[in-house]
Order: sequence, then structure tokens, then C-alpha cells
Amino acid sequence: MQGKKQGHLRVLLIGDVVGSAGRAMFQKHIPHIKKTHNIDAVIVNGENSSQGRGITSRIMKFFRHCGADVVTSGNHIWHNKEIYGYWPAHEDLLRPANFPSGVPGVGVTTFMCNGSLIAVINLQGRVFMRDLIDCPFRAAESLLTYLKHKTNLIFVDFHTETTSEKMALGHFLAGKVSGVVGTHTHVQTADERILPGGTAFITDLGMCGSLNGMLGMKKEPIIEQFLKQMPVKFAEDIESPFVLSGAWIEVDTQTGKAVAIERVRIVDDEQYIDGSSE
Repeated sequence: MQGKKQGHLRVLLIGDVVGSAGRAMFQKHIPHIKKTHNIDAVIVNGENSSQGRGITSRIMKFFRHCGADVVTSGNHIWHNKEIYGYWPAHEDLLRPANFPSGVPGVGVTTFMCNGSLIAVINLQGRVFMRDLIDCPFRAAESLLTYLKHKTNLIFVDFHTETTSEKMALGHFLAGKVSGVVGTHTHVQTADERILPGGTAFITDLGMCGSLNGMLGMKKEPIIEQFLKQMPVKFAEDIESPFVLSGAWIEVDTQTGKAVAIERVRIVDDEQYIDGSSE
């Protein structure tokens, strides 16, 4: 791996953190990843970090303490109503920007990193998801109009089901943002690349959680639901091995263009999760 050039920043983006197992993996491995890959900023999707659905103010403090600069989310952001009260005083937690106007929270934020302003946009897709949200493509256009005089360092977390919708947004924003990464499906893809125009892209970052569960949850109830087509209660899987996955993107701070993207994936066999949850 080549060293980071002067005038460049490296931003680490981590996929959906699932429950206590995902949080433990994040806490254990992020310091080493930051040091090994010379990371300047960390963006993490935390919408599943509380028992597999939602997030709490306490978990937000945990993420910030462990080195996260911004936490993104998606369709499970409303699961814990307690988080509604977090937003009036904070802009480091995002909900999708194309949610209906008037809902709590913000869908875009900025923060300073080594003298450069970084913007983060959170969007949710519509294919096989909620129909009653605004178009993510038009929402992105509108937000870029707002951001273009502020910074050219812009990262987008696109939380949606299908590879086609994620790829379409990547190509739609190619040359306009520094990076577009997909979340929600919890399965890391191997298609990381720099699109024409200098936009880094990966279809899905993957997740942090139990590797042999199903998307970080216990597999038995989910299999039962497939077999019987009856409602079941999902539960977080806390059995090893565990996985942490994501990618880092290196950008030129002058142009905002990405110059490199590299996947990160760590599998940990140690059983150090105690089962405590939010």
C-alpha cells in the first residue's frame, strides 16, 4: 500500500454496525485501522447499533468516543424514539435527507478535518423500500447546490436494497462528489473503484457484527419465517466469529477527487461479547 500524499485525506467508511457485537468490533479495531491506514476521519452507519434496530443517544456518545466523526443511518432510524431529542443540539447523526420535510433530524452535515471541510450526505433508496420518500437523485442534486460553495469534499451514504439503484446514483453523481458508498444489505461487495470524474464507489460496505448469523441477527427465527411465512421476533446474534467491514477513500483536498479506495475487512474469532445491549 502506498503512503498518503501531502494534501490528501483518507476517510474511513464503516458499514452497518449491528448491536453489541458490532459495537464491540468497532471499539476494538478502529484505533488499529486508523493507525495502519493513516485515516483522518471516520464515518459509520449506526442505524442497527441498538439491539439490531435503531440507535440511542448513549450509543452516539459511544461512537464519538471511539473516533467516529459522523454517524449515518437509514430506514430503522426511528426505532428508538429517545433519539428524537438528540438532534436539536447535534448534527453528527444523520437520517436520510430525502425523508419527508418536517421529520426530526438532518440529512447532511459538515465537519472540519485537518483544516478541510468535509460534507456527508445520507440518502435512502426507493426500490423495495418505502415509496413515500422523495427521489434520492433529486435530493442529491438539491444538496449539491447547497454545498458547492462550501466544499468539494463530499461523501454520500446511500442506504438501499438493490445494486442497480446504488450503481445508478454512483454514476449520477460521478465527478460531483468524492465518494458514494452503499449500505443496508450488510454484505460487502468487491466492486470498489474510481468512477470517471474522480468519484470513489462501492456498492455495499458490509457490516459489523456476527459473521455466521444473518445480517448480524440470529438465523433460526429468520429461517423459520421463510419456512412458515409467520411473524417472528428477530434477535441480535452475539456468537463468534465477528466481522468488521468497510472501505477507506483517499481524496485530493484541492480538487475533491478520489485517488484511491480500498476495502477493509477484519474477522475476529475471539468471543468477547457479553450480550449486554441498549
